[in-house]
Amino acid sequence: MKIILASNNKNKLSELKQILSPLGYEIVSQSEAGINIEVEENGKTFEENSFIKAKAIYDITKSAVIADDSGLEVDYLNKAPGVYSHRYAGENATDKDRCEKILSELNDVPNENRTARFVCVICYIDENGKETLLRGECEGFIGKEMRGNNGFGYDPIFMIGDKSFAEISSEEKNKISHRANALKKLTCVLKGEKI
Repeated sequence: MKIILASNNKNKLSELKQILSPLGYEIVSQSEAGINIEVEENGKTFEENSFIKAKAIYDITKSAVIADDSGLEVDYLNKAPGVYSHRYAGENATDKDRCEKILSELNDVPNENRTARFVCVICYIDENGKETLLRGECEGFIGKEMRGNNGFGYDPIFMIGDKSFAEISSEEKNKISHRANALKKLTCVLKGEKI
């Protein structure tokens, strides 16, 4: 079965393919499905944004669609950057810029106050228009420096134990990440199992 990812983000597409392809699902980006629109994410929650994206693509294709909205919540920063994770350091900021902004805001903050989590909310709309929202989280903390060369986004500063997300392999990350946790729930939905 083919499912359209309401995104052209290559990193997200790769993660989804690694997790869902073994289950027999073909995941294609919206551009691969011939859809060339930019959906405005103007929701105030991860749930609202993932629904907005999925519904926009579903309304065009009437095909099964997955959209996700994800981001980093840092407790010391009142759960910022949250839904603004991508734009937190400015519209044209790089991943490095975003990581450095968080690190500077947590300068001199002790380890016990650096708790954080990655959040991913997936909106799945099946070919009949049935909508399902699924939330996955991964708890960790913000390190003191950028570490590792894998991953993307805030991965170099998000610590799980003594390693950052950017220091572990994609296979390891795909077992424990926020997106993996949301996708585990999605696989249950796709198989008709209880979550």
